[in-house]
Amino acid sequence: MSVRVSMVVGVEQGTLDDLGTPLAGVTFVVFDLETTGVSTSEHGVTEIGAVKVRGGEVIGEFATLVDPGGPIPPFISVLTGITDAMVMAAPRMTEVLPSFLEFIRGCTLVAHNAPFDMGFIKAACAGQGYPPPVNPVVDTADLARRVLNRDETPNCKLATLARFFRSATEPCHRALADARATVDVLHGLIGRVGSLGVHTLEDLRGFVRMPTPEQQRKRHLSDGVPARPGVYIFEDVRGEALYVGKSSNLRNRVRSYFTASETRPRVREMIGIAERVRHIVCSTALEAEIRELRMIGATKPRYNRRSRFPERVVWLKLTNEPFPRLSIVRELKDDGGTYLGPFGSSRTADEARTAMHEALPLRQCGERLSPTVFRSACTLAELGKCGAPCDGRQSQAAYGVHVAQARHAMEHDAGLVFSAVEARMDRLAAEQRYEEAAVDRDRLAAYVRTAARMQRLLSLTRIEQMVAASPAFNGDWDIHVIRHGRLTAAGVMPRGAHPVPYVEALVATAETVVPGPGPTPAASAEETETILRWLDTPGIRLVRVEGGTWSLPAYGAGRLKGRIDRAYESLRAHQPREGRPLR
Repeated sequence: MSVRVSMVVGVEQGTLDDLGTPLAGVTFVVFDLETTGVSTSEHGVTEIGAVKVRGGEVIGEFATLVDPGGPIPPFISVLTGITDAMVMAAPRMTEVLPSFLEFIRGCTLVAHNAPFDMGFIKAACAGQGYPPPVNPVVDTADLARRVLNRDETPNCKLATLARFFRSATEPCHRALADARATVDVLHGLIGRVGSLGVHTLEDLRGFVRMPTPEQQRKRHLSDGVPARPGVYIFEDVRGEALYVGKSSNLRNRVRSYFTASETRPRVREMIGIAERVRHIVCSTALEAEIRELRMIGATKPRYNRRSRFPERVVWLKLTNEPFPRLSIVRELKDDGGTYLGPFGSSRTADEARTAMHEALPLRQCGERLSPTVFRSACTLAELGKCGAPCDGRQSQAAYGVHVAQARHAMEHDAGLVFSAVEARMDRLAAEQRYEEAAVDRDRLAAYVRTAARMQRLLSLTRIEQMVAASPAFNGDWDIHVIRHGRLTAAGVMPRGAHPVPYVEALVATAETVVPGPGPTPAASAEETETILRWLDTPGIRLVRVEGGTWSLPAYGAGRLKGRIDRAYESLRAHQPREGRPLR
C-alpha cells in the first residue's frame, strides 16, 4: 500500500515504500561453502551450510555434503575434516543446487567473504543453465572492516569476529558451523551500525557502498594535486612513504582513494595511517612509471607489494678462471665473468644451471683448479657429466671449448641446451618416468625464459644512446633519451614544432650514465623492461640510435620461449580436476 500525506507547510512526505525494509523484517539466509580449492572453474563444492533468520530468530537450516566430482586434496581434508569417504555417497551439485535455490528464494544472502561463496554458486548456476541469483547480498567481512577498528579486532577473520561478538558457535571450517557463527557476527554488526542510523536493508547496503569514515575524513589530502602525469606518495606523520603510485592524471587517481570505489583492505588501512600525499609531476607517462619503480626500490613502502627489492635478484655466472664453472651470485662484477639472469630466486637459478649442465660437461665443484696441479676426479667424471680437468684428463684448451659453448648458449643461441634437455625428456617419457621428465621441463623453462629475457634486455642496454618519441593524444610528441637501458631524460615537443632544437636540448640535459658490469649496467631489469614495452607500442619513432644496434640474436632463446609457454598453457588447459596441481 502506498500512502501519500501532504504537510501543512507544503513539503511532500515520501511514501511508506520510500522508508525501506526494516532490518527486523528482513529474512536473511546466512550461508557458507567448503570447497576443494579457490578456482570456480577448477575446483568443486564439498559442503553447503545455511541458516535462515528473521528478526533475530532462526527459522530454518540447510546442510548437506556435496560430491565435488574428484578427490579432495589432502591439505583441504586436514583443514575441514571432510574426506573422500565422507562425500562418496553425497549428492552432486546438480542435485543440491535446485534445493538450495529454493531455500534462498526471496531472501537476502549473507556470507563472510561473500564474493568467494557467491562465485561458486554463480558458476554452478551457469553450468546447469540456471540464471544467477538476484538476491541482495551482504558481506560480513566487508561490513566488519567498515564498522570495527584495529583497537577492537586485529583482523576481520570469521574466527576473530566470532570471539569478539561472543558467538555460541566456534568456526571450524565446516559449512553449517561457520554459517551459525556468521549469524552471530551479522547480529553483532547490525547492532553496531544501528547506532550509525542504519535501520533498513537499504541503509545497510548503502552503508557498505559508502566510503569509510577515514576515507571521508581525509579527502582533503587530494586537494591541490594537479591533473598531470606523475608520481604520488602517501606518507605518514613522520614523512615515511607508505605507498607509491603513478598515474597519467594525478588528481583523478589520488581522489579515487577516498571514494567507495576503493575497496582494497590494505589500501583502506593505509589511508587510515596517511597524513599527507606528496606528488611529483612528470613530463610523460613513461617518466612517471620509471620514477615510481625507482622510488619503490629506494624507499620500500610497506604497502607496495611489487618492485620493493630489486637488489634481491640473483644471477648465474660463468666465472673467469683457468677452468670456469657456473656459480649463483647476487652481485655483478667487472671481472670478465659472463652472466645469465636476473632470476627471482636461487632455486630458479639452480634449475637453469642444471639444464645447462645437461648439455655441457662443465665442472660442478666449487674449488679453484690449477692447470698444473692435479687431483683425483669425482664421480661426475665417471658418469660422463664432467670433462675432469682436475686430474689432467682434459686440457685447458679442450675445456675452453665447452666454456665458449656455455657463453654462446647464455647470450646468443639456446638451441644446444634446449636440444639436450628435450632429448632427455623424450627418453624419460618413453620409459614412463613422467615425474622426472616434468622436473626437467621446469628446469628447461627456467633456463629458456631467463635467457630470452636477458637477451631482450641486452638488445637495449648495449646501446649507448637512443632517442625515441611517441605521439600524445593532443598532437604533441613525448620524447625520451635512453642510455644503456636507463631513462635519462623526458620531455614534450608541442604540435607543429621543429624537432631538432627539442631533441638537442633534451640530449644535452640528459643524465650522464657510467655503465657498470653485466646485462643491466645502468638500471634495474624492471626499468629496462618498462622502456622496452613502451618501445613496442604502436606509433613509436626512433629519432637516434648511437653506439650500437637494436637487435636480438637470430637464434636466441626468444624463438624457443613460445614453445615453452605453449606447453605450459596446454598443461593448464588439460589438467584434470582430480590430478595434482602444477607447481
